[in-house]
Amino acid sequence: MFDKAASYGVVWDFSASAAVDESQRWILSVMQKHGQELVTMLWRILGNDQDVCDAYQSTFLRLAHCQSGQKPRHVKAYIFRTASNVAVSMLRRKLVERRGLSATTAGARGAGSMPYSGTVGSVAASPAHHFDSKCLQETLRCYIARLPEYLRDVITLHDLAELPYSQVGKILGITAATARVYRCKAVQLLSVWMSKERQE
Repeated sequence: MFDKAASYGVVWDFSASAAVDESQRWILSVMQKHGQELVTMLWRILGNDQDVCDAYQSTFLRLAHCQSGQKPRHVKAYIFRTASNVAVSMLRRKLVERRGLSATTAGARGAGSMPYSGTVGSVAASPAHHFDSKCLQETLRCYIARLPEYLRDVITLHDLAELPYSQVGKILGITAATARVYRCKAVQLLSVWMSKERQE
């Protein structure tokens, strides 16, 4: 994963250096400084190369067009929140697509077939799949995307980006203690949802 972060950075350094004018060279230094942390977080949220690359690019394109090309006052906070929002939007879009496909598949089976027994996030309902870590990870990603924004932001930055509570607080404009409380609430909510998932 960290090799991927470096390779994304190299690709971006090469392509962006030609596209960014002198007044926006600060974007390249921000990418070099925080790129690896961002890719790590995006990998934990999205879990595949193409989506991570798309989200990474979208984040820095938004940075380049933020405030008419001016550097945000708190640039690290800006890029982490932007990357998190981009990734969660991608997850939600995939969830909607999966639900659409599941509904289409269920409708195509007709009246004489077995009823569809899929679960949220289109995780297959067979017992073997409940023990498949990839399916569980996908389910958890879908549930993280459903969290209220203030809880989701803390989980994303602390647990997925592995930032300490002090940095999470600075990025979100809250105290470290509040970040801890929000994380606790988020974990409790995710635990309830995952328990219901296992029972279905």
